[in-house]
Amino acid sequence: MMELRKFVAPEFIFGAGAMQLVGRYLSNFGAKKVLIVSDKGVSDAGWTGKILNLLARENIVAAVFSTISANPRDIEVMAGADFYHQECCDVIVAIGGGSPMDCAKGIGIVSTNQKNILEMEGIDNVTIPGPPLICIPTTSGTSADVSQFAIITDTKEKKKIAIISKTVVPDVALIDPLTTLTMSPYLTACTGVDALVHAVEAYVSTANSPLLDLHALEAVRLVCSNLPKVLAAPTDLDLRGKMTLASLQAGLAFSNASLGAVHAMAHSLGGLLDLPHGECNALLLDHVINYNFPDAAERYLKIGEAMGLDVRHLSINEAKNAIIYKIRQLKQKVGIKKTLGQQGASLTDIPHLARKALKDPCMVTNPRVPNQRDIEVIYEEAL
Repeated sequence: MMELRKFVAPEFIFGAGAMQLVGRYLSNFGAKKVLIVSDKGVSDAGWTGKILNLLARENIVAAVFSTISANPRDIEVMAGADFYHQECCDVIVAIGGGSPMDCAKGIGIVSTNQKNILEMEGIDNVTIPGPPLICIPTTSGTSADVSQFAIITDTKEKKKIAIISKTVVPDVALIDPLTTLTMSPYLTACTGVDALVHAVEAYVSTANSPLLDLHALEAVRLVCSNLPKVLAAPTDLDLRGKMTLASLQAGLAFSNASLGAVHAMAHSLGGLLDLPHGECNALLLDHVINYNFPDAAERYLKIGEAMGLDVRHLSINEAKNAIIYKIRQLKQKVGIKKTLGQQGASLTDIPHLARKALKDPCMVTNPRVPNQRDIEVIYEEAL
């Protein structure tokens, strides 16, 4: 008998030219003044300017907030909420990767709830939804444009907090592969593997369901068959579109099934060392699979098949090794080669990292229930 499951997703438009519809949606919302949330990289790539031009055509006034770090910080969210009120804005448009989109979600709920962003950490702790939010992703991996997650760095505690609530699901996502053409090769690789991790963790999550499985497995297929190709041909819009679709499919899956130990550990790691989120996920994925495999073997075998492996005639241990090898091979092929140690983590950090990872909401749906030492061992293996 199938268990009850809910499915939450925004209205989304997918395809080349989707970004052009931003003015129409803002008019539908009755926007008087729009806060555009972006960052320096997105502005330098020209996307913030393009949005401003599209709004000008519709005679829509806008203010830009773009002082956002690669891992958005609590103080930046609070400053953005103050700016939102100072400028008398009534709608938010986020243009960028996960950082501007998560920050925009935070600005929205702070502006309506009149609380510090850190007070809304956890699951369903946001009382009042934010103002209308339109997300336009410029990367293909974070899926913040369709998810009910916002990840913010607690600067005092040096950790990332997860806010999980349907109140942070954007009202509209305009998912345009054209916006991903300006990504660097390494950002393309990291966000692509991030999409893979989203899909894998959603599929083995204890909150999985048949509806979400369809999205998760298709995302695995799309990433594994297209990520190396898009790095070889970065201007190929068809390949960019397939990676953007992979991000969307993975986002629909994990937003509803939640995640697992990879993300819990990556949040802890990224909070301490301020490393890119997608890279943290990539460095941990194969090690977490090795740990989780005994408790979710059948599901990982399906993931192996979606990766293009023939695991039907292999023993469970051989299949596990083949899947892990395939992931490591993919990471090498796309240029993600460093270890945690090479990225600045040390043995003395591990107990601290493990304690915080165990408290992360993403750990709740991991298929295997770890203790402190289990998590420490996974970090150690990734060093």
